Amino acid sequence: MTRLFATIAALLLSLAALPAHAAVTITFWSHEFGNHFPHAFFTLRGTPDAGGEPVNLNYGFTPKAISPAILFGPVPGRIDIAKRSYMDGSDAQFSLVLTDVQYASILQLVDEWDEKKGDGTYRMNTRNCVHFVQEAARRAGLTKLDFPKLMKKPRSFLKALADANATQVTVIDRHGKEYLPSLEATPVIATNAPATVN
Repeated sequence: MTRLFATIAALLLSLAALPAHAAVTITFWSHEFGNHFPHAFFTLRGTPDAGGEPVNLNYGFTPKAISPAILFGPVPGRIDIAKRSYMDGSDAQFSLVLTDVQYASILQLVDEWDEKKGDGTYRMNTRNCVHFVQEAARRAGLTKLDFPKLMKKPRSFLKALADANATQVTVIDRHGKEYLPSLEATPVIATNAPATVN
């Protein structure tokens, strides 16, 4: 009997030494009026299944300058990296776990919309921050994505997206100032570099 317990204990210890199965989680966020323009963006947090360094990234898409010009046609846009203070004032709406293929596709999306690597054109009616997160959601595997009347309403769009894909997402619905500290128990390395949002 002692030998059986020793074998089981050795097996459990060997399992504990194996690396944990990890994945990158995408979380979709909205920011409402206040000191800033309404906005939608997403975060990527975790470690790819294939291994490598942990990631803690966030991306949005915005015009380079907020001016009346955005109402009348295309203007220069840019990939947006939110500062912690901006995220504290935003709302985490929902999340889902990505495969490595989905994660790579979302990083490719960021490059495709980046002004230096792809097409940074911002169009209020057809290529804004909501369209950007809609495409990220599609690449993350969500299928019910079309809410034409909500394409200028970040929070309403993300809530509709979560409701329509309820079996695929984890609803968070928490303010950033409350939600972000709960993530800090799992340290990750931040690797964002582009321009920041105040």
